[in-house]
Amino acid sequence: MNNRGAIIRLYSSALCIALFLTYISAKGLSTQGKNSTLKAQLPIVHSVNNLESNSNQNTSSYSEKNPESTNSDSNEKKQSVMISATGDVQGKVIEKFISPYTANTSYDNIYLKNNTTLDINLKDFLNSNLGFKIEKNNAPQVLILHTHATESYLRHNENYYTQNDTARNTNNAYNMVALGKIITNKLNAAGIVTLHDTTQHDNPSYNESYSRAASTICTYLKKYPSIKIVIDLHRDALAENDNDKVKLTTEIDGKKAAQIMLVMGSQSGNVTNFPDWKENLKLAVKLQKTVEDMYPSLARAIHFMPKNYNQSLTTGSLLIEIGTDGNTFEEAQYSAELLSNSLIKLLDTLQ
Repeated sequence: MNNRGAIIRLYSSALCIALFLTYISAKGLSTQGKNSTLKAQLPIVHSVNNLESNSNQNTSSYSEKNPESTNSDSNEKKQSVMISATGDVQGKVIEKFISPYTANTSYDNIYLKNNTTLDINLKDFLNSNLGFKIEKNNAPQVLILHTHATESYLRHNENYYTQNDTARNTNNAYNMVALGKIITNKLNAAGIVTLHDTTQHDNPSYNESYSRAASTICTYLKKYPSIKIVIDLHRDALAENDNDKVKLTTEIDGKKAAQIMLVMGSQSGNVTNFPDWKENLKLAVKLQKTVEDMYPSLARAIHFMPKNYNQSLTTGSLLIEIGTDGNTFEEAQYSAELLSNSLIKLLDTLQ
């Protein structure tokens, strides 16, 4: 790692420590869960749309090195159990495709919706080197976690939904944790050591879920300083006509996939604690191009915001949304597999 990368990582560690000390001086330490993970409430969160900085937490259980089976391709693909829709109809499920190609900023298969006042030169971000390299050894390189772990999908493929089709599910076999497991297994199988935190930061309360997720991230970074990339995996939620859900799909190799979207923060607007936001955007731009090159139309335009989303904690932070609450679980699983393939291809170039 070059000197700039070392300085940036030192800054990130100092930020975690400063936030942590602020917390314990006010409240003291609280430990819980079988791994006694620290539950500090860190005040660094900004929210947008369904990415609210909320929640009150459950136990923190996290996997150590190579935490899950590496036989991901066969074991994870069809764990989905589709069921028949039951209950009273509450609204329609409307299928749509959101084109990335109308974004207000674009370059060479990279599409970005700029919601800030910053000028973004995608060519410069694409061609700039990252401050770290991925190492294929026994040291963890990637952390996957879920600020809103209980976000879930439809388990039937009807054009309507009922009162039984809840947007959240605490069963980790059918929420964001299941998708994180797919990606974790595929990265580990490719020799990129990846840790998967399965904490439901939004259960039992949605309030302060980003603060709890920040505590989890800092705990991992302290224990595993080799971590270069932190992926916070979410799903989106879109509505139409008040009661109707919108599902976002595209066809990849003859099969429906839920569209994905990178949501990236920046130091703009009211955000003042995010000096290294450009480092994260470099990574996001490279991933966006890789996904579009491999699977055209899978990714919506990067949603570039004047927010933080805990991304100031590392220089390799990504927030990725897979589908919406109108998509089926199978569509989301397929997209997780495609995203995994794109991540592997990109990370193999960063060695």
